[in-house]
Amino acid sequence: MSSHATSGQYNYNPMDDDSSPRVPRRTAMACQFCRGRKLKCDGSRPSCGNCNRRGYPCVYTPVGSEQQK
Repeated sequence: MSSHATSGQYNYNPMDDDSSPRVPRRTAMACQFCRGRKLKCDGSRPSCGNCNRRGYPCVYTPVGSEQQK
């Protein structure tokens, strides 16, 4: 084994600090199946990954603004 590091194998970026928590990207709207089962919906259209995998119809219903406070 050689003592030098191979280029391109590990890229260190000082801006990628592990002290800051990574926040997962939030889906704008979950489909009815994922909402009912409390699953993580990927928001893909016309059919999300969960519905596509199970063969269910994927239905997106907008949430009313009166429910949000």
